[in-house]
Amino acid sequence: MKKPAWLIVAVALAVFVAVQVRTAADREDRFVAGADVPTVAAGVDILAGIPLIPERVRGHDYRRAAFGDAWTDDTTAPGGHNGCDTRNDILDRDLVDKTFTAISRCPTAVATGTLYDPYTNQTVAFTRGNQVGASVQIDHIVPLALAWDLGARGWTDDMRRRFANDPANLLAVQGKANQDKSDSEPADWMPPNHAFWCQYAVQFAAVLRGYALPIDDRSAVVLRDAAGTCPVAPAAA
Repeated sequence: MKKPAWLIVAVALAVFVAVQVRTAADREDRFVAGADVPTVAAGVDILAGIPLIPERVRGHDYRRAAFGDAWTDDTTAPGGHNGCDTRNDILDRDLVDKTFTAISRCPTAVATGTLYDPYTNQTVAFTRGNQVGASVQIDHIVPLALAWDLGARGWTDDMRRRFANDPANLLAVQGKANQDKSDSEPADWMPPNHAFWCQYAVQFAAVLRGYALPIDDRSAVVLRDAAGTCPVAPAAA
């Protein structure tokens, strides 16, 4: 039986999700050069199998509501189907030194914690609240509006909802970095932390591949260049 695309993505990126749950002591140097960087075999194109298009055509009909409610509780995130929505699950996955509180139907919402931000390599303190909580936000690695322009407008509502809540496409990041990125494609925005470019490119490509999305020529150049910063995988014996 053919596996759904969202499951393929989740499996393909299991190694990156696993990295998110390391201890605080391990994570302080997580995004310096050479730390937790995936290897890429010599001669392998990370965009193999991903269609290329000349350019992104922005759709004026994009609407966030097309991807369902902001967050659901029907994802494969660690602890999914636990009464906590995806945002709370990702905060629990990505933050360390956490305390918890019960809110609404979520008995284990993160109240406070620390984020070692992959996009800026800064340490960000998180405290739940309408204003202070914005210091940490959940980023869609492949932005929803970009996915819409690349073909998600033709998906079913269920597929778009899965995409918006797929933990393989989500990272807790510094709020300002998330705002700066907005819905930008790689040609127009890459993480300020260059040590994270390898992971970002590999993860971005894996999401595109898993959801059968294309990428435009400009961004393809950037992603391939970023993947060029990855260590080369040792040759098989």
